[in-house]
Amino acid sequence: MQVQFYTPHPLLQEFINCIMIIHAEVEADGRANICIYPPTPQTSLFFYINDRVKVKKENDEDFILQPRSALVGLQATTVTLDINSDHKAVRVGFHPGGMYRLLGISMKDMIDDHYDAEDVFGKEMKIINEQLAESKSFDAIRNVIESFLLDKVKSLKSALPFDMAMLEMLRYNGNMPMEKIASLACLSLRQFERVSKDRIGISPKLYARLARFSKAYRLRENFPAISWTSIAYECGYFDQMHLIRDFKEFAGMLPGIIEKELEGTPIRLQASMRL
Repeated sequence: MQVQFYTPHPLLQEFINCIMIIHAEVEADGRANICIYPPTPQTSLFFYINDRVKVKKENDEDFILQPRSALVGLQATTVTLDINSDHKAVRVGFHPGGMYRLLGISMKDMIDDHYDAEDVFGKEMKIINEQLAESKSFDAIRNVIESFLLDKVKSLKSALPFDMAMLEMLRYNGNMPMEKIASLACLSLRQFERVSKDRIGISPKLYARLARFSKAYRLRENFPAISWTSIAYECGYFDQMHLIRDFKEFAGMLPGIIEKELEGTPIRLQASMRL
């Protein structure tokens, strides 16, 4: 599997965290390539350059084919992916509030949901998808993505102190007092809650829990030999039971069961994620 991270152009760095390109060739043996994708606090713009992935949400029976490019809101529940054997994709990861600034709509409407990017950006996005399909290298792919995003900078919604405050929370994996974060955002606790639901989609406390859970899950994907007790300590959980409760709520299963699921996963898609 090839994974390449690009630091965004300086003009993009205030709302874009990274541009990640992945190319994974999975041995085709006639079986579906099923991957678990647990909750993450980062909104993203995905481009599927080869065959598109299929997604099954929690409690759904069927996999749904995803669009060629998709704006994906904050994910609060686990989904299951069916990927193709030649998986080439781009993920543009937004800073907290970044997708709100790009689209100008409340993020509450995008929790566990997505928009077809061609429906949002029209013919322009269709051309981008065609250019990506013709790109011969990761650098060429990055250039197409950056050119599109740079064209959007002039129409971004204004940044607020809230956005930087939430980025600081994310850097600490959610382990900061809400009063301190609200103060950094120059808001009262009540105002902080309201702005968070609009620009992020959920309450600050739930966002902090998602950030901590995501860190714990990614640690396990990257370092299977680490004990759950060590992961709990590293991520700021009070104890291992605290971690187990979050895994049951966000991943829908106990940590030990997730280990078995990971053993049969052809690609660990969050191991290399950067928030």
